[in-house]
Amino acid sequence: MRFHHTGPAPKGRNDLQTIKSLFPYIWHFKWRVFAAMACLVAAKVASVIMPLFLKDIVDKLGVPSTAIVLPVAALIGYGFARLSTSVFGELRDALFARVTQGSIRRIATRLFGHLFSLSIRFHLQRQTGGLSRDIERGTKGIGFLLNFMVFNILPTLLEIGLVAAILLWRYDWPFTVVTLGTIAAYICFTLVVTEKRMVYRRSMNDLDSKANSKAIDALLNYETVKYFGNERYELDRYDRNLSSWVDSAVKNQVSLNFLNMGQGVIITVGITVLLWLSASGVVAGTMSVGDVVLVSAYLTQLYAPLNFLGFVYREIKHALADMERMFGLMGQSQEIADKPNALELNVTSARVDFEEVDFGYEPNRQILHGVSFSIPAGQTVAVVGSSGAGKSTLSRLLFRFYDVSSGAIRLNGHDLRDITQESLRRHIGIVPQDTVLFNDTILYNIAYGNPGATREQIIDAAKAARIHDFVISLPDGYDTQVGERGLKLSGGEKQRVAIARTLLKNPPILIFDEATSALDSRTERAIQDELRQIARDRTTLIIAHRLSTIADADEIIVLDHGRILERGSHRELLLKGGRYAQMWLLQQAGEEPESQSATGT
Repeated sequence: MRFHHTGPAPKGRNDLQTIKSLFPYIWHFKWRVFAAMACLVAAKVASVIMPLFLKDIVDKLGVPSTAIVLPVAALIGYGFARLSTSVFGELRDALFARVTQGSIRRIATRLFGHLFSLSIRFHLQRQTGGLSRDIERGTKGIGFLLNFMVFNILPTLLEIGLVAAILLWRYDWPFTVVTLGTIAAYICFTLVVTEKRMVYRRSMNDLDSKANSKAIDALLNYETVKYFGNERYELDRYDRNLSSWVDSAVKNQVSLNFLNMGQGVIITVGITVLLWLSASGVVAGTMSVGDVVLVSAYLTQLYAPLNFLGFVYREIKHALADMERMFGLMGQSQEIADKPNALELNVTSARVDFEEVDFGYEPNRQILHGVSFSIPAGQTVAVVGSSGAGKSTLSRLLFRFYDVSSGAIRLNGHDLRDITQESLRRHIGIVPQDTVLFNDTILYNIAYGNPGATREQIIDAAKAARIHDFVISLPDGYDTQVGERGLKLSGGEKQRVAIARTLLKNPPILIFDEATSALDSRTERAIQDELRQIARDRTTLIIAHRLSTIADADEIIVLDHGRILERGSHRELLLKGGRYAQMWLLQQAGEEPESQSATGT
């Protein structure tokens, strides 16, 4: 078995576009942003004024002891400036907290909604583990970006500007030149090296997502892994992905060490030169000891944020890389979208017409060829055929998970493409062959058909689906947890929950896609009676494998390789002696025709 490593990280990232995508969510809290910015400026002004008071204190205490007067004003000013720095800084953080968390909430909610608006094709191709990691890292990246920008980058830049202005005002120009030169060299070095490092970070992200996707996929298919004894294969596959991740992680760490060393050299040189200039001024008599303290205090204030600036800049770049993938998900276009003037459907009876429908999941793989049939309001049409004939494709097209390649599907004369998807799906209920339940209670899963239903309505639906007696026999009754994907229930029990859920939805159109395939014969007969009752006066499409379950259908259609081979009532098709009659004889003799598969049908 060959394994393929992930290629180089994708290129062409647009950080400015990522920030522009974030801006509308921040602007929603614009008054809080303005207030936080005001507090930021006030805190930094107080921080920069503080060393000026410290200089006055030192100078006044440096005079002969006979002339010493307690510098009360300078001391009070210093204390007030220090307190203001702390208070305004805390106010800024408090004001901006809702901006950060509120933006994350709005983006995450919109992204979650957007994922539901994407076509089923996207969700069949996605890998859940990698997708969840992209969303998790992206939302965390928003917090990193906003917090570091507001709490570190902007205050540091403002402080640098204020310090440079004071140095230029009070001292010779070399002080300002050295300060700004050191900062410029530091920022340029950090920018160049960090840009080169980003390829390792993005490669780490890709490999991390890939390894996580493989692991979650294997865990979701735990039983299949056990059936084939492929634990070692899955471990090897996971380990090979992690091995590639380790290579990128090591390169990322080595480049980080080089960046830190370079930053240390630049800062040390700048500090040494500034101290030399100030010491020379004292020796020459042009500067006082208080001036040396002032310059030293400014250097100390700038050193911490400048030393931290490298980390902050790296984290912002990482956050932008993480956010890029998340906003990329938002940029996924909807394959199936409502028209601007789409009709809001609201009917109690429905007629469905398939008119010369052609369809293929891929351009070179056509599934349906000119399929035409009608389901009059309140009647039942059954579709049978071998695996791959295109039976389940009919239900996917009716739900408008895909659009037809040519032809049309109409509901009460309206093309499905002219109806809003939400209202269309509200009118259709399905009991699928493979029932997947939420990892919650039985009550929750039945109520999912109509979240606003009362407990009595839920129990009535369960009784109609012949599952109530089973549920109340459980220790926790309707509060029994069903496990991930409903694994704690048998196939038949899950099927009956699905039937109850659809009954609770109470739609005018019903689709039974092998609805009783997981049931034993006795339960199937009991539920068939119920299905016939609920199908009465509803427009019903039955996709069937057991022909005995559809003998009462108003019309039976036999599909073969996407084309209608035969059609008619059960009696008419038996008299024809064609494909349907052959299938019927095989099943009556206890022989099963081709096994059904939900994939590709």
